Amino acid sequence: MGIFGRKTTDETATAVATANPETAALTGDYTIDPAHSTFGFVARHAMVTNVKGKFNDFTGSLHLDGTDPSKSSATIDVTMDSIDTGSADRDGHLKTADFFKTDEFPTMTFRSTSAEALGGDDYRITGDLTILGVTKPLSIDLEFNGAAKDPFGNERVGFEGKAEILRSAWGLTWNAALETGGVLVSDKIKLNFDISAIKNA
Repeated sequence: MGIFGRKTTDETATAVATANPETAALTGDYTIDPAHSTFGFVARHAMVTNVKGKFNDFTGSLHLDGTDPSKSSATIDVTMDSIDTGSADRDGHLKTADFFKTDEFPTMTFRSTSAEALGGDDYRITGDLTILGVTKPLSIDLEFNGAAKDPFGNERVGFEGKAEILRSAWGLTWNAALETGGVLVSDKIKLNFDISAIKNA
């Protein structure tokens, strides 16, 4: 059942309710819970294996509109120095001028510009992703996982998301050639998101 697909008793929104039941209660502002959320990525390494990583320090907010998904929005700020691939040496290299230049560009940001319902539990949010001071559009496909009140009385919503980028579009061009052909690090990076957000009081 989608976030915009629940029944409502609001007689003033009959047309919307017929297609998107019971969404009014979900409308509001939410804060992303970093303890129960993940912002991760996957890169191809040496043409033969995947390296997975994540960022451990981030903040974000959502605005959900239960009657008109196009009015929903999201903002995310990621601390680049919090990158974690499970290897201290690799993380150290990723923080240098070869990649993220974290001393000069400490934050990666996403600011949504549009949102749309794709049907069922599926949505797409598009916005501006800024890395190394370069801003490019990014579309993220999201699946709504549901809403619930946790044992502490917090109203939560959950989403899973995915996207792909070419890192070179943001100036991330460092690489090394392999003797067998190809390069050490793929240009294509897969992004994955598990988001739990708490409704603001």
